[in-house]
Amino acid sequence: MPEDDQPLQSVSRRTAKSGRVGYGDSVLLHESSRTRVLFVPFFIQHSDHTELASKIMTYAKQPAPFDWAIVDDKSVSLSEAATRRLLAGLRAHLAVTKENEDGSYLLIRVAEGTAHLGTHDPAEVAAALTKVLSQEEILTHLQNTELTSELAAAFRGAIRLSEMRAAVVELRTVLDQGINSEDIYQSWCEKHSWAFGNAYVVRDEVREISPGDHLDLLLPNVIAGYRDLVELKRPNMEVLRWDDTHRNYYFSADLSRALGQCHRYLDVLHEAAAKGLRDHPEIVAYHPRATIVIGRSNTWEEDKLHALHGLNRRLSGVTIMTYDHLLAQGERLVELLSPSVCEDESLPDIQELDDDIPF
Repeated sequence: MPEDDQPLQSVSRRTAKSGRVGYGDSVLLHESSRTRVLFVPFFIQHSDHTELASKIMTYAKQPAPFDWAIVDDKSVSLSEAATRRLLAGLRAHLAVTKENEDGSYLLIRVAEGTAHLGTHDPAEVAAALTKVLSQEEILTHLQNTELTSELAAAFRGAIRLSEMRAAVVELRTVLDQGINSEDIYQSWCEKHSWAFGNAYVVRDEVREISPGDHLDLLLPNVIAGYRDLVELKRPNMEVLRWDDTHRNYYFSADLSRALGQCHRYLDVLHEAAAKGLRDHPEIVAYHPRATIVIGRSNTWEEDKLHALHGLNRRLSGVTIMTYDHLLAQGERLVELLSPSVCEDESLPDIQELDDDIPF
């Protein structure tokens, strides 16, 4: 009887004595000294097609001189639909045996280069494929595979969007956990400078603009190419304080020191890199701007958010934002790049959304 891993198999089809059906070679599923289980295929001829039915037949060993006798209550007949469901179930679960962990697995049938989704949710399939295609070993093979320009663009866009979503989740998680280490946020912002707006998609490796002056981030503006700087402070630092006498908010001591620090950096950067930074002539900073990220605002009342917005408008060359504002801006960028949003032709450019951002 042929084994599953043999490349060639011989299948016979014979007509039964009744002449009404045909049958094929039985397949031995199980055999012991007292029991034998066979799978028997039946071919039922119709006027326009042949239907495949099957029967799982159980035999019991009988005393001599008898041999084997069928056990009806342990045998079952399957229609073609039931046989196909059994086959599909076996194939699906055999595929899962290749994995050694519990979990949910998504199986997609591919025939002649086309994936048949069946009842799978396309969004669920896309999410699963994105996770697979973003794996480093898969990307390595894709680089050596000729793809259509549309498919390559779709892959790059989907993988990029997945990375951005993961980055937003990561930032929200560390903030929710109350982590205040500057190094954590420094690393995150270095990897995801796009969160500061679509005008910045990369960062410079250079940080030292003069002896003793080290910037947290130096970002090239996509349109002009000139550099702007970012100064990062801890999320647990105070941003605004309330003056009972004059009934207004004012900058905290932590933020005031950061402002002074940024003004020095802006002067030094403009002087040192107006025509290109020494040893890095490609880095040009002409009247640069600065962004300070400091503190939290997730519990602020509307009047405090309004106050920061007003104070920002009256600053020259410096913008103050909290880590919650940075998170909100990252989430908004991900939302803008998501397919369901990008298909909306009435969507404004992100530069037109300035009034929606509270900083």
